[in-house]
Amino acid sequence: MARNRIGIWFIGAKGGVASTAVVGLLALKKGLTPTTALVSELPLFQKLDLVDWKDLVLGGHEIRDLSSYEEAARMNTESRAIDAGLIAKLKPELDKLDKVIRPGTVANSGSTIEGFAMPAAKKSETPRETIDRLQGDLKKFADDNKLAHVIVINVASTEPPTDAAQFPTKWSELSKLLDKPKKCALPASSLYAIAALDLGYSHLNFTPSLGSSLPAIEELARERKTRHMGYDGKTGETLLKSVLAPMFARRNLKVMSWVGHNIFGNMDGKVLDDPANKKAKVTSKDRLLGQILGYPPQTLVSIEYIQSMGDWKTAWDHIHFQGFLGTPMTFQFIWQGCDSLLAAPLVIDLVRFTERAWRNGDTGTLTFLASFFKSPLGTPEHDFTVQFQELEKWAAGVK
Repeated sequence: MARNRIGIWFIGAKGGVASTAVVGLLALKKGLTPTTALVSELPLFQKLDLVDWKDLVLGGHEIRDLSSYEEAARMNTESRAIDAGLIAKLKPELDKLDKVIRPGTVANSGSTIEGFAMPAAKKSETPRETIDRLQGDLKKFADDNKLAHVIVINVASTEPPTDAAQFPTKWSELSKLLDKPKKCALPASSLYAIAALDLGYSHLNFTPSLGSSLPAIEELARERKTRHMGYDGKTGETLLKSVLAPMFARRNLKVMSWVGHNIFGNMDGKVLDDPANKKAKVTSKDRLLGQILGYPPQTLVSIEYIQSMGDWKTAWDHIHFQGFLGTPMTFQFIWQGCDSLLAAPLVIDLVRFTERAWRNGDTGTLTFLASFFKSPLGTPEHDFTVQFQELEKWAAGVK
Protein backbone atom coordinates (compact mmCIF):
# COMPACT_ATOMS: atom_id res chain seq x y z
CA MET A 1 0.00 0.00 0.00
CA ALA A 2 1.24 3.52 -0.79
CA ARG A 3 1.77 5.18 2.56
CA ASN A 4 -0.87 7.84 3.22
CA ARG A 5 -0.87 10.06 6.29
CA ILE A 6 -4.44 10.03 7.62
CA GLY A 7 -5.86 12.51 10.10
CA ILE A 8 -8.26 11.55 12.89
CA TRP A 9 -10.09 14.62 14.14
CA PHE A 10 -12.02 13.99 17.37
CA ILE A 11 -15.07 16.08 18.29
CA GLY A 12 -14.92 16.05 22.08
CA ALA A 13 -11.17 15.50 21.91
CA LYS A 14 -10.57 15.51 25.66
CA GLY A 15 -13.61 13.50 26.73
CA GLY A 16 -13.42 9.97 28.09
CA VAL A 17 -13.90 8.13 24.79
CA ALA A 18 -11.50 10.31 22.80
CA SER A 19 -8.88 10.29 25.57
CA THR A 20 -9.03 6.51 25.78
CA ALA A 21 -8.85 6.15 21.98
CA VAL A 22 -5.87 8.51 21.90
CA VAL A 23 -4.07 6.58 24.65
CA GLY A 24 -4.82 3.36 22.77
CA LEU A 25 -3.56 4.68 19.43
CA LEU A 26 -0.38 6.09 20.94
CA ALA A 27 0.22 2.82 22.80
CA LEU A 28 -0.36 0.82 19.59
CA LYS A 29 2.13 3.04 17.74
CA LYS A 30 4.76 2.29 20.39
CA GLY A 31 3.92 -1.41 20.66
CA LEU A 32 2.89 -1.00 24.30
CA THR A 33 -0.48 -2.78 24.08
CA PRO A 34 -2.00 -5.79 22.27
CA THR A 35 -4.83 -5.43 19.75
CA THR A 36 -7.47 -7.12 21.92
CA ALA A 37 -11.03 -5.78 21.32
CA LEU A 38 -10.20 -4.36 17.88
CA VAL A 39 -12.61 -5.81 15.32
CA SER A 40 -10.35 -4.59 12.51
CA GLU A 41 -7.62 -6.92 13.77
CA LEU A 42 -9.71 -10.06 13.30
CA PRO A 43 -8.08 -12.50 10.83
CA LEU A 44 -10.92 -12.14 8.31
CA PHE A 45 -10.05 -8.44 7.80
CA GLN A 46 -6.30 -8.82 7.41
CA LYS A 47 -6.46 -8.90 3.61
CA LEU A 48 -7.87 -5.36 3.60
CA ASP A 49 -4.43 -3.81 4.15
CA LEU A 50 -5.85 -1.36 6.71
CA VAL A 51 -4.07 1.86 7.63
CA ASP A 52 -1.09 1.37 9.93
CA TRP A 53 -1.00 2.93 13.39
CA LYS A 54 2.08 5.01 12.60
CA ASP A 55 0.33 6.68 9.65
CA LEU A 56 -2.44 8.16 11.82
CA VAL A 57 -2.20 11.79 12.96
CA LEU A 58 -4.40 13.07 15.81
CA GLY A 59 -6.22 16.33 16.44
CA GLY A 60 -9.64 17.60 17.40
CA HIS A 61 -12.14 20.13 18.72
CA GLU A 62 -12.96 20.49 22.43
CA ILE A 63 -15.25 22.84 24.37
CA ARG A 64 -13.57 22.50 27.78
CA ASP A 65 -10.27 24.04 28.92
CA LEU A 66 -8.27 21.14 30.31
CA SER A 67 -5.16 19.05 29.69
CA SER A 68 -5.13 15.89 27.57
CA TYR A 69 -2.73 14.24 30.01
CA GLU A 70 -4.84 15.14 33.05
CA GLU A 71 -7.99 13.89 31.37
CA ALA A 72 -6.30 10.61 30.44
CA ALA A 73 -4.98 10.31 33.99
CA ARG A 74 -8.55 10.55 35.31
CA MET A 75 -9.19 7.17 33.72
CA ASN A 76 -6.75 5.85 36.29
CA THR A 77 -7.37 8.02 39.34
CA GLU A 78 -11.18 8.18 39.15
CA SER A 79 -12.14 5.09 37.15
CA ARG A 80 -9.26 2.70 37.86
CA ALA A 81 -9.40 1.62 34.22
CA ILE A 82 -6.03 2.43 32.60
CA ASP A 83 -2.59 1.70 34.03
CA ALA A 84 -0.93 4.87 35.36
CA GLY A 85 2.45 3.73 34.08
CA LEU A 86 1.15 3.52 30.52
CA ILE A 87 -0.30 7.02 30.68
CA ALA A 88 2.97 8.39 32.10
CA LYS A 89 4.92 6.90 29.17
CA LEU A 90 2.65 8.78 26.76
CA LYS A 91 2.74 12.19 28.49
CA PRO A 92 5.01 13.88 25.89
CA GLU A 93 2.65 12.89 23.06
CA LEU A 94 -0.43 13.92 25.06
CA ASP A 95 1.10 17.32 25.84
CA LYS A 96 1.92 17.76 22.16
CA LEU A 97 -1.69 16.99 21.24
CA ASP A 98 -2.90 19.93 23.35
CA LYS A 99 -1.24 22.28 20.87
CA VAL A 100 -3.31 20.85 18.02
CA ILE A 101 -6.76 20.74 19.66
CA ARG A 102 -8.93 23.77 18.88
CA PRO A 103 -12.02 25.30 20.58
CA GLY A 104 -15.22 23.72 19.30
CA THR A 105 -18.79 25.00 19.42
CA VAL A 106 -21.79 24.51 21.71
CA ALA A 107 -24.35 25.93 19.27
CA ASN A 108 -27.83 24.70 20.24
CA SER A 109 -26.31 21.99 22.47
CA GLY A 110 -28.46 22.73 25.51
CA SER A 111 -27.71 24.47 28.79
CA THR A 112 -25.96 21.51 30.44
CA ILE A 113 -23.28 21.18 27.76
CA GLU A 114 -22.96 24.97 27.48
CA GLY A 115 -22.27 25.08 31.22
CA PHE A 116 -19.05 23.09 30.75
CA ALA A 117 -17.74 25.21 27.88
CA MET A 118 -14.92 27.73 27.84
CA PRO A 119 -15.65 31.21 26.37
CA ALA A 120 -13.90 30.41 23.07
CA ALA A 121 -16.48 27.69 22.39
CA LYS A 122 -19.42 30.01 23.05
CA LYS A 123 -18.77 32.61 20.36
CA SER A 124 -21.73 34.53 18.97
CA GLU A 125 -21.70 33.31 15.37
CA THR A 126 -24.10 32.48 12.59
CA PRO A 127 -24.10 28.78 11.64
CA ARG A 128 -22.08 29.63 8.54
CA GLU A 129 -19.47 31.55 10.56
CA THR A 130 -19.14 28.57 12.91
CA ILE A 131 -18.73 26.17 9.98
CA ASP A 132 -16.12 28.46 8.40
CA ARG A 133 -14.16 28.57 11.67
CA LEU A 134 -14.30 24.78 12.11
CA GLN A 135 -13.25 24.26 8.50
CA GLY A 136 -10.31 26.60 8.99
CA ASP A 137 -9.10 24.37 11.83
CA LEU A 138 -9.55 21.23 9.73
CA LYS A 139 -7.74 22.65 6.70
CA LYS A 140 -4.81 23.85 8.82
CA PHE A 141 -4.57 20.41 10.43
CA ALA A 142 -4.50 18.75 7.01
CA ASP A 143 -2.00 21.22 5.54
CA ASP A 144 0.37 21.27 8.53
CA ASN A 145 0.56 17.47 8.57
CA LYS A 146 0.46 16.85 4.80
CA LEU A 147 -2.57 14.58 5.20
CA ALA A 148 -4.08 12.62 2.33
CA HIS A 149 -7.47 12.49 4.05
CA VAL A 150 -9.15 13.43 7.34
CA ILE A 151 -11.76 11.39 9.21
CA VAL A 152 -13.84 13.42 11.67
CA ILE A 153 -15.46 11.40 14.44
CA ASN A 154 -17.92 12.85 16.94
CA VAL A 155 -17.46 11.40 20.44
CA ALA A 156 -18.77 14.47 22.28
CA SER A 157 -21.54 14.59 24.88
CA THR A 158 -25.13 13.81 23.89
CA GLU A 159 -27.19 16.81 22.81
CA PRO A 160 -30.91 17.17 23.58
CA PRO A 161 -33.18 15.78 20.83
CA THR A 162 -33.67 17.97 17.76
CA ASP A 163 -36.78 17.85 15.59
CA ALA A 164 -35.37 16.95 12.17
CA ALA A 165 -38.66 17.89 10.49
CA GLN A 166 -37.96 21.60 11.02
CA PHE A 167 -35.10 21.55 8.50
CA PRO A 168 -35.31 21.48 4.68
CA THR A 169 -34.60 18.13 3.06
CA LYS A 170 -32.48 19.65 0.26
CA TRP A 171 -28.91 20.82 0.84
CA SER A 172 -29.40 23.86 -1.41
CA GLU A 173 -32.25 25.02 0.83
CA LEU A 174 -30.53 24.23 4.12
CA SER A 175 -27.38 26.00 2.96
CA LYS A 176 -29.32 29.23 2.44
CA LEU A 177 -30.40 29.19 6.09
CA LEU A 178 -26.87 29.05 7.46
CA ASP A 179 -26.70 32.85 7.54
CA LYS A 180 -29.99 33.07 9.46
CA PRO A 181 -29.50 31.67 12.99
CA LYS A 182 -33.10 32.39 14.00
CA LYS A 183 -34.33 30.14 11.18
CA CYS A 184 -31.58 27.54 11.40
CA ALA A 185 -31.21 26.07 14.88
CA LEU A 186 -28.80 23.35 13.78
CA PRO A 187 -27.06 21.76 16.77
CA ALA A 188 -23.28 21.65 17.07
CA SER A 189 -23.15 18.00 15.96
CA SER A 190 -24.65 18.92 12.58
CA LEU A 191 -22.37 21.94 12.14
CA TYR A 192 -19.36 19.67 12.71
CA ALA A 193 -20.76 17.22 10.15
CA ILE A 194 -21.33 19.91 7.53
CA ALA A 195 -17.86 21.35 8.11
CA ALA A 196 -16.25 17.97 7.47
CA LEU A 197 -18.38 16.75 4.59
CA ASP A 198 -18.28 20.05 2.73
CA LEU A 199 -14.47 19.72 2.61
CA GLY A 200 -14.76 16.18 1.26
CA TYR A 201 -13.66 14.64 4.55
CA SER A 202 -15.29 11.56 6.08
CA HIS A 203 -17.60 11.96 9.07
CA LEU A 204 -18.65 9.46 11.75
CA ASN A 205 -21.16 10.20 14.51
CA PHE A 206 -20.61 7.95 17.54
CA THR A 207 -23.19 9.91 19.58
CA PRO A 208 -27.03 9.95 19.64
CA SER A 209 -26.95 13.62 18.55
CA LEU A 210 -28.43 14.71 15.20
CA GLY A 211 -25.08 14.90 13.35
CA SER A 212 -25.25 13.98 9.66
CA SER A 213 -28.60 12.21 9.83
CA LEU A 214 -30.57 14.98 8.06
CA PRO A 215 -31.46 14.18 4.43
CA ALA A 216 -29.98 17.54 3.37
CA ILE A 217 -26.62 16.66 4.94
CA GLU A 218 -26.72 13.20 3.34
CA GLU A 219 -27.23 14.99 0.01
CA LEU A 220 -24.19 17.18 0.77
CA ALA A 221 -22.10 14.05 1.35
CA ARG A 222 -23.14 12.65 -2.02
CA GLU A 223 -22.48 15.95 -3.79
CA ARG A 224 -18.97 16.14 -2.32
CA LYS A 225 -18.40 12.44 -3.10
CA THR A 226 -17.49 11.70 0.49
CA ARG A 227 -18.87 9.35 3.13
CA HIS A 228 -20.47 9.29 6.57
CA MET A 229 -22.12 6.98 9.08
CA GLY A 230 -23.76 7.03 12.51
CA TYR A 231 -25.22 7.14 14.95
CA ASP A 232 -24.71 6.26 18.63
CA GLY A 233 -22.02 3.65 19.21
CA LYS A 234 -23.26 0.19 20.22
CA THR A 235 -20.97 -0.86 23.05
CA GLY A 236 -22.74 -2.65 25.91
CA GLU A 237 -26.36 -3.22 26.89
CA THR A 238 -27.74 -2.45 23.43
CA LEU A 239 -25.14 -4.73 21.87
CA LEU A 240 -26.53 -7.55 24.00
CA LYS A 241 -30.08 -6.62 23.02
CA SER A 242 -29.14 -6.88 19.34
CA VAL A 243 -27.73 -10.36 19.97
CA LEU A 244 -30.38 -11.72 22.37
CA ALA A 245 -33.56 -10.35 20.78
CA PRO A 246 -33.03 -12.42 17.57
CA MET A 247 -32.76 -15.52 19.76
CA PHE A 248 -36.23 -14.89 21.21
CA ALA A 249 -37.61 -14.15 17.73
CA ARG A 250 -36.12 -17.28 16.14
CA ARG A 251 -37.33 -19.54 18.96
CA ASN A 252 -40.81 -17.95 18.74
CA LEU A 253 -40.72 -16.91 22.39
CA LYS A 254 -42.92 -13.87 22.92
CA VAL A 255 -41.19 -11.04 24.76
CA MET A 256 -43.82 -9.31 26.88
CA SER A 257 -41.56 -6.72 28.49
CA TRP A 258 -37.89 -5.71 28.52
CA VAL A 259 -36.61 -3.42 31.26
CA GLY A 260 -33.08 -2.03 31.35
CA HIS A 261 -31.54 0.00 34.17
CA ASN A 262 -28.16 1.70 33.63
CA ILE A 263 -25.88 3.45 36.13
CA PHE A 264 -22.53 5.13 35.53
CA GLY A 265 -20.60 8.17 36.74
CA ASN A 266 -18.45 9.60 33.97
CA MET A 267 -18.83 12.89 32.09
CA ASP A 268 -21.40 11.35 29.77
CA GLY A 269 -23.43 10.29 32.79
CA LYS A 270 -23.27 13.80 34.20
CA VAL A 271 -24.61 15.26 30.95
CA LEU A 272 -27.30 12.59 30.71
CA ASP A 273 -28.46 13.55 34.21
CA ASP A 274 -30.22 16.39 32.39
CA PRO A 275 -33.64 15.01 31.29
CA ALA A 276 -33.41 16.78 27.92
CA ASN A 277 -30.08 15.15 27.05
CA LYS A 278 -31.17 11.82 28.50
CA LYS A 279 -34.20 11.66 26.20
CA ALA A 280 -32.02 11.38 23.09
CA LYS A 281 -29.99 8.53 24.57
CA VAL A 282 -33.00 6.57 25.86
CA THR A 283 -34.71 6.79 22.46
CA SER A 284 -31.61 5.45 20.73
CA LYS A 285 -31.22 2.55 23.18
CA ASP A 286 -34.89 1.55 22.98
CA ARG A 287 -35.75 1.61 19.27
CA LEU A 288 -34.27 -1.70 18.09
CA LEU A 289 -36.48 -4.27 19.88
CA GLY A 290 -39.62 -3.71 17.83
CA GLN A 291 -37.71 -4.03 14.56
CA ILE A 292 -36.03 -7.28 15.56
CA LEU A 293 -39.03 -8.93 17.21
CA GLY A 294 -41.62 -7.75 14.70
CA TYR A 295 -43.87 -6.32 17.45
CA PRO A 296 -43.38 -3.75 20.23
CA PRO A 297 -43.06 -5.25 23.71
CA GLN A 298 -43.49 -3.03 26.75
CA THR A 299 -40.12 -1.44 27.38
CA LEU A 300 -38.47 0.77 29.95
CA VAL A 301 -34.94 2.17 29.79
CA SER A 302 -33.51 4.17 32.67
CA ILE A 303 -30.14 5.90 32.90
CA GLU A 304 -28.91 7.28 36.21
CA TYR A 305 -25.78 9.23 37.11
CA ILE A 306 -23.98 7.66 40.09
CA GLN A 307 -20.78 9.64 40.59
CA SER A 308 -18.84 6.97 42.48
CA MET A 309 -19.10 4.54 39.53
CA GLY A 310 -16.73 6.62 37.39
CA ASP A 311 -16.42 5.12 33.92
CA TRP A 312 -17.68 1.72 35.07
CA LYS A 313 -21.11 1.35 33.55
CA THR A 314 -23.46 -1.29 34.95
CA ALA A 315 -26.65 -2.39 33.20
CA TRP A 316 -29.25 -4.73 34.68
CA ASP A 317 -31.87 -6.10 32.28
CA HIS A 318 -35.05 -8.02 33.09
CA ILE A 319 -36.77 -9.80 30.18
CA HIS A 320 -40.26 -11.22 30.78
CA PHE A 321 -41.23 -13.63 28.02
CA GLN A 322 -43.91 -16.20 27.27
CA GLY A 323 -43.05 -19.81 26.57
CA PHE A 324 -44.94 -22.93 25.50
CA LEU A 325 -48.52 -23.25 26.85
CA GLY A 326 -48.42 -19.56 27.68
CA THR A 327 -46.09 -20.03 30.64
CA PRO A 328 -44.32 -16.77 31.67
CA MET A 329 -40.54 -16.99 32.17
CA THR A 330 -37.73 -14.51 32.86
CA PHE A 331 -34.21 -13.92 31.64
CA GLN A 332 -31.95 -11.48 33.48
CA PHE A 333 -28.40 -10.30 32.92
CA ILE A 334 -25.95 -7.85 34.45
CA TRP A 335 -23.40 -6.19 32.21
CA GLN A 336 -20.54 -4.18 33.67
CA GLY A 337 -17.81 -2.66 31.61
CA CYS A 338 -15.60 0.39 31.44
CA ASP A 339 -17.64 2.63 29.15
CA SER A 340 -14.74 4.39 27.42
CA LEU A 341 -12.71 1.19 27.05
CA LEU A 342 -15.68 -0.47 25.33
CA ALA A 343 -16.13 2.48 23.00
CA ALA A 344 -12.53 3.42 22.16
CA PRO A 345 -11.58 0.30 20.14
CA LEU A 346 -14.79 0.65 18.11
CA VAL A 347 -13.85 4.25 17.34
CA ILE A 348 -10.46 3.05 16.09
CA ASP A 349 -12.13 0.29 14.04
CA LEU A 350 -14.54 2.75 12.46
CA VAL A 351 -11.68 5.03 11.47
CA ARG A 352 -9.73 2.17 9.89
CA PHE A 353 -12.70 0.77 7.96
CA THR A 354 -13.74 4.26 6.83
CA GLU A 355 -10.21 5.02 5.63
CA ARG A 356 -10.30 1.80 3.60
CA ALA A 357 -13.70 2.78 2.20
CA TRP A 358 -12.14 6.11 1.13
CA ARG A 359 -9.36 4.27 -0.72
CA ASN A 360 -11.97 1.95 -2.22
CA GLY A 361 -13.96 4.89 -3.60
CA ASP A 362 -17.04 4.24 -1.44
CA THR A 363 -19.29 7.28 -0.98
CA GLY A 364 -22.55 8.15 0.77
CA THR A 365 -23.83 6.31 3.84
CA LEU A 366 -21.54 3.45 4.89
CA THR A 367 -24.30 1.03 5.87
CA PHE A 368 -21.85 -1.88 6.13
CA LEU A 369 -20.74 -0.30 9.43
CA ALA A 370 -24.22 -0.75 10.96
CA SER A 371 -23.00 -3.31 13.53
CA PHE A 372 -21.14 -0.52 15.33
CA PHE A 373 -24.23 1.64 15.94
CA LYS A 374 -27.43 1.55 18.00
CA SER A 375 -29.32 3.56 15.37
CA PRO A 376 -27.51 2.88 12.08
CA LEU A 377 -28.23 5.29 9.25
CA GLY A 378 -29.52 4.00 5.95
CA THR A 379 -30.71 0.59 7.13
CA PRO A 380 -33.58 -0.73 9.28
CA GLU A 381 -31.55 -3.81 10.27
CA HIS A 382 -30.69 -4.15 13.98
CA ASP A 383 -29.83 -7.86 14.26
CA PHE A 384 -26.12 -7.87 15.15
CA THR A 385 -25.35 -11.08 13.25
CA VAL A 386 -26.98 -9.82 10.05
CA GLN A 387 -25.24 -6.45 10.45
CA PHE A 388 -21.86 -8.10 10.89
CA GLN A 389 -22.45 -10.23 7.80
CA GLU A 390 -22.82 -6.97 5.84
CA LEU A 391 -19.38 -5.89 7.09
CA GLU A 392 -17.94 -9.23 6.00
CA LYS A 393 -19.63 -8.93 2.60
CA TRP A 394 -18.20 -5.45 2.09
CA ALA A 395 -14.71 -6.62 3.10
CA ALA A 396 -14.90 -9.50 0.62
CA GLY A 397 -15.69 -7.06 -2.22
CA VAL A 398 -13.04 -4.43 -1.48
CA LYS A 399 -10.73 -3.92 -4.46
